[in-house]
Amino acid sequence: MDSTFRRTPKIHLQDLIDGLIGGNRAFLSKAITLVESKRQDDKVQSAELVDKIISTAGKSLRIGITGVPGVGKSTFIEAFGIQLTKLGKKVAVLSIDPSSNRTKGSILGDKTRMDQLSRDPNAFIRPSASGSSLGGVASNTREAILLCEAAGFDIIIIETVGVGQSETIVKDMVDYFLLLMLAGGGDELQGIKRGIMEMADHILINKADKENINAAKRSREDYKNAVHLFPPNEANWTVPVDLCSSLENEGILDAWKKIEMYQQQVVENGWFMKNRSKQSLKWFHERIQTRLESNFYSQPKIHEEIKKRELLISEQQISVRKAVDELFNF
Repeated sequence: MDSTFRRTPKIHLQDLIDGLIGGNRAFLSKAITLVESKRQDDKVQSAELVDKIISTAGKSLRIGITGVPGVGKSTFIEAFGIQLTKLGKKVAVLSIDPSSNRTKGSILGDKTRMDQLSRDPNAFIRPSASGSSLGGVASNTREAILLCEAAGFDIIIIETVGVGQSETIVKDMVDYFLLLMLAGGGDELQGIKRGIMEMADHILINKADKENINAAKRSREDYKNAVHLFPPNEANWTVPVDLCSSLENEGILDAWKKIEMYQQQVVENGWFMKNRSKQSLKWFHERIQTRLESNFYSQPKIHEEIKKRELLISEQQISVRKAVDELFNF
């Protein structure tokens, strides 16, 4: 667990809840640290915390933002977040950082990359190490979203690392999925697979400025043509393809207007709540799977038995199926 939480006296749960619901950012940080903790006593307390605030959560708009490294996600999020706070919104950014393989700690430090936004009293930025969770997404991001909502934040932004399976996982926890691209369409797709494009609710070509503007415009047409080939999405939403420049603050407000249009449409056609319900049920089954896996590996001597069978499998003395059956009958 984060040592900063342990250096201070442990806060009574009700005091933590009161501070959290009161919108205190320090209490919000402590609450997120609690749900990220792997200590058994903290797990019990964090489960009670989330259960007690669940009725106050769910009232934000959750936005996922992804794109290949170098597309300018952090610069865009800072410009976007500042624009939203100027409109009177409270914005929380949960940024999932690549982790050090050795320490499992966060190695990018988004508060330094979003310096201006981090000083905004109506913004909250929480970088989290991705650790070993699938796709580089911190395993407790969903709880962090609920805590941010309980603290009164209107907009929750989830920034992905932009690689692996993280986009798919984040798509399953947000209302709106924004894909940032660079100029250079056609068959290249900037390393983004078609599946990622099909998940997007909005494709935004960043760094559309200066000498790059003409290439960005050409890419916009390429991506528009590609979008027309995709099957209709469940929200019955036509995916827009637009340009923006985070450095010159161009197209940022227009991007927000598209998001508002989307929100109005999906609330009216019922997709908003249907999608939230589907995501909650998926989360429920994922937690079951996680608990079963944890219980299995926590059995006495199970790791020793696994090592034995790994050796037998590598020497082709036993089949994988039989090895697994033996472990579950151990």
